[in-house]
Amino acid sequence: MSTVLGLDENRFAYLKQADVARLNEAYRFSEAAHSGQKRQSGDPYISHPLAVAEILAGWHLDSQAIMAALLHDVLEDAQVSKSEIAKTFGKSVAELVDGVSKLARIEFQSAEEAQAENFRKMLLAMARDVRVILIKLADRLHNMRTLGAVPPAKRRRIARETMEIYAPIALRLGLNALHNEMQELAFSNLYPLRYAVLAKATRAARGNRREVIGKTEAAFKARLAEAGIEATVVGREKNVYSTYRKMVEKHLSFSQIHDIYAFRVLVSDIPTCYLALGALHSLYKPIPGKFKDYIAIPKGNGYQSLHTALIDPYGLPVEIQIRTEHMHHIAESGVASHWMYKDEEASLSDVQRKTHGWLQSLLEIQSQSGDSAEFLEHVKVDLFPDEVYVFTPQGKILSMPRGATAVDFAYAVHTDIGNCCVAVKVDGELVPLRTELRNGERVEIITASHAKPNPAWLQYVRTGKARSNIRHFLKTMQYEESAALGERLLSQALKSFGSTLASIDDANWERAMRDTGTRSRQQLVADIGLGRRLPAVVARRLLRYADGVEAKPAANVTIHGTEGMAVQFATCCHPIPGDAVVGSIKKGQGLIVHVVDCAQVERSRRNQPEQWIDVEWDQATTRLFQVAITVTVRNERGVLAKVASELAEAGSNIDSISMEDEHSLHASLHFVVQVSHRRHLARVMRALRRLSEVVKIARFRE
Repeated sequence: MSTVLGLDENRFAYLKQADVARLNEAYRFSEAAHSGQKRQSGDPYISHPLAVAEILAGWHLDSQAIMAALLHDVLEDAQVSKSEIAKTFGKSVAELVDGVSKLARIEFQSAEEAQAENFRKMLLAMARDVRVILIKLADRLHNMRTLGAVPPAKRRRIARETMEIYAPIALRLGLNALHNEMQELAFSNLYPLRYAVLAKATRAARGNRREVIGKTEAAFKARLAEAGIEATVVGREKNVYSTYRKMVEKHLSFSQIHDIYAFRVLVSDIPTCYLALGALHSLYKPIPGKFKDYIAIPKGNGYQSLHTALIDPYGLPVEIQIRTEHMHHIAESGVASHWMYKDEEASLSDVQRKTHGWLQSLLEIQSQSGDSAEFLEHVKVDLFPDEVYVFTPQGKILSMPRGATAVDFAYAVHTDIGNCCVAVKVDGELVPLRTELRNGERVEIITASHAKPNPAWLQYVRTGKARSNIRHFLKTMQYEESAALGERLLSQALKSFGSTLASIDDANWERAMRDTGTRSRQQLVADIGLGRRLPAVVARRLLRYADGVEAKPAANVTIHGTEGMAVQFATCCHPIPGDAVVGSIKKGQGLIVHVVDCAQVERSRRNQPEQWIDVEWDQATTRLFQVAITVTVRNERGVLAKVASELAEAGSNIDSISMEDEHSLHASLHFVVQVSHRRHLARVMRALRRLSEVVKIARFRE
């Protein structure tokens, strides 16, 4: 076996001789492409692709991935095309290189937009081939290891990006060793002084506790030997960042952190894991609530191990992980172990299946995200390391991020279940949809065919899948409702010119769409409904009228109250059926209905009269509308309960309530209540006036 690229030949011993020859070819190609280029440290640029290839070789990735690692910067930094790479090294290598490369030739509005779009490109390429992210993670790891030569501002930006995106992705893919090193490097660059102080304190504590740790390790080995268990016991020091995070989360000083050491016990098979657990529990007292069985219920990234914590004879907590050698390889290498242990693919199918499921969820989130920034937000939300495990009614286990709610669970089961969920039972009891789930609960979702997502769900869902599906549904619904409203507004505008929608021929529609840059009639009328275009302007285009042509007064636009998100009722004046109303068309918000004498209307109508249209209520509205009232009462015990009871008796629901001057003789109660129309509101106010405690009542407007 020949030496490869000047590196230790043992690193590439798992590859065939023909593959090694191709690697040498890729090395020579990359060296020529980067000829004369230097890193900021002053080293030849080729040293970076070589280091990335070496990291991938440590994971035993295939020759295509390592060739792509050697070539991963040639698209960005050298005048090399994707087609040239494909011709020389094959289509698969070219796709991998392209997946890792940034979008250098596209203009973006901001650095944030460019970053978000590059992440989207990379993650979608990863969903097609997971080797893309493995190359990118190795690339980022070497960049983090050599970050000292980079200017401080850029160093902090790269470190923060690593902490927020790359380290969580490494954990999500089961690359625990990589995740820990990235976190440590990112922390040391983000907060160098904190890192230096804690690292020094850890070194001092290591010296003080060396004897204690040694005795504990010896006791573990002796007890396992007594039980006839062959095991490898390894003591390890927790990294500085995990200590810092515990100090911040639990508001502790360093002197209060005792468990800076942990032990790992490696055994031959699964039954022996549980035997070792029993042996160690009989040696020292376990800490209640600290035992976790990730062998029976693996983590979402395929991680398996028994976790427990004991109190040693010196009163210090000792954390222990018990696992098989095979589980240890999976824990350290995660999805990369697919290439390391191809002979054991059957035993790794669960890891691969879970990883594949997450990657597919990225594609689903992408298809429903409006832009790259929104997509990146959803992915960040989805990268939670802490998990809870809940059961479906059929006994299937689902892994959810900590803090996930019943709505998150519904979308995890299926998008249609989430869209139609109306209630949830947890362990047989009805609970609110916003209820956070806990380990071991059995969750049953109740659906209804007419149900649809509630915008309020966005305030408490925790998973990217749930958030993106809810937003997608609401956008689609708003688009359809806005198209219906836009058609009504356009029809009214055409009537003012003595025409109708039916009389507009296809040629005029085509011309209007071409002039406005819209793709369809529905998009054009939806733009009107969303306030992006004025109906009178579009009507003139359709009729080919000049701006000087005067329109006749048209009939008012009728408001039914069932238009959904296309029509909004202003919160400054809370219009209700029976009020004289007027409508304002605002860009991106659609039609907003105000009371005619609202203070905001008077100001805006003088400045922007073209945005206002006359509207009127449909005589047969059936829904309830919000209205604000202020009730001044004598401040007596139980008065709030009496007022609330009268509101209920009058058939009104209370949406919100606030109180002023509650410590004086009189108090002002501000209610937002639901009524059908002005007559209903009058009945409510008459009912409240009958209470002896009520001094004054009035409708409230800002």
